[in-house]
Amino acid sequence: MTPDQYCQNKTAESGSSFYYSFRFLTPGRRRAITALYAFCREVDDVVDECTDQNVARTTLAWWRGQVAAIYGGKPQHPVAQALVPLVREFNLPQEHLLEIIDGMEMDLNQHQYADFKSLQLYCYRVASVVGLLAAEIFGYTDRKTLKYAHDLGIALQLTNIIRDVGEDARRGRIYLPQDELAQFGVHTNDILDARETGAFQQLMQFQIKRAQQYYDQALAELPAADRKAQRTGLIMAAIYRATLEEVIYTGCHVLRERVSLPPLRKMWIALKTWLKN
Repeated sequence: MTPDQYCQNKTAESGSSFYYSFRFLTPGRRRAITALYAFCREVDDVVDECTDQNVARTTLAWWRGQVAAIYGGKPQHPVAQALVPLVREFNLPQEHLLEIIDGMEMDLNQHQYADFKSLQLYCYRVASVVGLLAAEIFGYTDRKTLKYAHDLGIALQLTNIIRDVGEDARRGRIYLPQDELAQFGVHTNDILDARETGAFQQLMQFQIKRAQQYYDQALAELPAADRKAQRTGLIMAAIYRATLEEVIYTGCHVLRERVSLPPLRKMWIALKTWLKN
């Protein structure tokens, strides 16, 4: 199996909504974004699948070494090998790949966030940085597109957080800011014990409104000159926003169920968005 094939398999197996947007890209850009996504999945799996935190930290440190090797050495992992020619072709900064690892490591260091400002740093590292790298791969002519990519990353990650409240709680993690839980009268144990109260529903409506604002802000920031080049990101936005709408439509019972769109609907949204833009 070649490094590119490994990345393709890793991306396809994830079942992520991102996979549906990649299929519309030219082969070179599709190869690059697939390798980047495979990298994100690899380092994310370290945190999610390692039950021993010391092992997880050691593995993330090893990945930092792999990133260094991508830019000046001979990496061992097939994902890192696939990235070697791509980081130069698409001008992907080394510090951005390291920031993604920093974001994953935050999950080892803390399971709660005091306020939205501290959560923003997490969202920036695990999502906005990926958006900035993706913008380089897709291509742009106006640097304002980077602001769009940053804010779209925040919107996508906030959608993940809203959708996965219950799933994350079962792992002992609460990403909803602690000061906002207090503001709405929601106790940490309500979330950990999956108690869906009226106060919890009000809290989630607040979270949903903020995510929607980030989508609106990001889309307003995308320069018209780069809209066609960034269509893949617009597909991601459309699929994730449809997921958010589905959360609302099904009653926002995120403590006990995880909303996901069927593959055919994702493909339809992807095609419709591509043709529209």
